[in-house]
Amino acid sequence: MSIDYTVASLPSLYFGQPAPLSSEEFAEICGEETLASVNKLLENSWRDLDAQLKNALASCRAGERDSRPVDGCSIYWKNRVISCYNEKDIMKRQMLLDRVWWDAAEELVELSSPLGIGALAAYSVRLEIALRHSLISSAVGISKFDSIIGSEISGLSVQVK
Repeated sequence: MSIDYTVASLPSLYFGQPAPLSSEEFAEICGEETLASVNKLLENSWRDLDAQLKNALASCRAGERDSRPVDGCSIYWKNRVISCYNEKDIMKRQMLLDRVWWDAAEELVELSSPLGIGALAAYSVRLEIALRHSLISSAVGISKFDSIIGSEISGLSVQVK
């Protein structure tokens, strides 16, 4: 199956929406050979951009919020990270930062080949963000809390006098 067809047949991903498929389903759709190509691109191109974004985030956490670019980091991405880090609400901040990573994945897509291997790599990055978000929800949090509290309560013995 051609990469163009694979990209075109994938379900749409939207930031803040549930992931339409799992990592395993994505791997099955891509096939072993194509997935190897995606992973190679991610190891090369995405690793560098991800490191630049993480460096910008680390400098924000260290209190270095000036607008000078970090080595290898475009001022655009550093400013996006700085603006996210100014958010006081931790959950909102993480969502804003995830949006930066989501948008940065677009840099993997070559303009000359919008349905090529770069598009699959960008989809892979975005799918991982969407899957991570699906693990962070009120329902999941309440369920985990209830299971922790339930196990704690079942381990206690209450004596009534």
